[in-house]
Amino acid sequence: MLWWGVASALLANVLYSTGFVLEKRALAALPALSTRHPARLMRHLLGSPLWLGGSLALAAGFAAQLAVYRTLPIAAAQGIFISGLVLLLLMSSVLLGERTSGRERQSITAILLALALVVASLRHEDAQVIARTASPATLLALTVPSLAAGLLLYRSAELRARRRHRLPTAGVSYGVAVGLLYGVSSLAIKGVSGLLDLHDVPAAAVALVRSPYPYLLLFTGAAGLVLSQTALQRCRASVIVPVCTTATCVFTVACGTVAFGEPLPGDPLRLALRLGGTAVALTVLLALPRHEAPPTPPPAHPQRQDHGPQSGALKSEPEPDSAPVDRTASNHPPDQVT
Repeated sequence: MLWWGVASALLANVLYSTGFVLEKRALAALPALSTRHPARLMRHLLGSPLWLGGSLALAAGFAAQLAVYRTLPIAAAQGIFISGLVLLLLMSSVLLGERTSGRERQSITAILLALALVVASLRHEDAQVIARTASPATLLALTVPSLAAGLLLYRSAELRARRRHRLPTAGVSYGVAVGLLYGVSSLAIKGVSGLLDLHDVPAAAVALVRSPYPYLLLFTGAAGLVLSQTALQRCRASVIVPVCTTATCVFTVACGTVAFGEPLPGDPLRLALRLGGTAVALTVLLALPRHEAPPTPPPAHPQRQDHGPQSGALKSEPEPDSAPVDRTASNHPPDQVT
């Protein structure tokens, strides 16, 4: 069962990466989206067949994630989910034409190292300590402030994006904000997976309705959809998705281990491997640049030169558009589109 969980996690990575790339390609053809007009945003999204295809891939990834949480501890599952960032970076480069920086390429190596460390910490006895439910009071005490923090961080990023003379944002703040929402969603998925019982469907349905899990899923699903699609349209998928995934994984490991009470490995070596993999993943998040590199200015055109009619001296012809500049207008820069 343990390795079925690993296979399900890797399958979820493929489905999630494919879904995000399809959605990103669809968003490039849509009008500018705004969180202030959610109804208009949803109308544009639902009218795009390519976006719907990406959403179906994400939904299939959600189903695979349910299987993961039934067979793997939270910390181990999140460590494997981070490996999906490698595939996402490759797909965004090949299919979206997004250029990755040297620091982002180095993060691929770090992510592979994190995956190797987490997988090396797994043992078959880990499947025997998987928790099924969490205390509702503890869960809400962890998730409600996290949701508020995510929404406030996204709002702050929106306000900064409207300022004049700003550097183009790489989307790290957006990714962390959405990652907090999806971290709460991940805990809710974990809770739903523990209450699923195909042998007694009516009792499982009653237990779900009485738990906070479906309501957290509804809120984070709706809010995450609006916020993530707006951020994904504005910024590179190769930045938004890795930051969002890393923030989700770190949050889920930190809060999920407390809420569900799943013990970490008792063996010192295995504990070091699992915590080391999580630490490497967090380092990847902190190492990513916060702003896009400014565009490289085009090279200046050299002045045309020719020989005078009576001497070999070189003459430079003035550019036709070299009219005097009104310096008094420099105090009033033109409006910039943000």
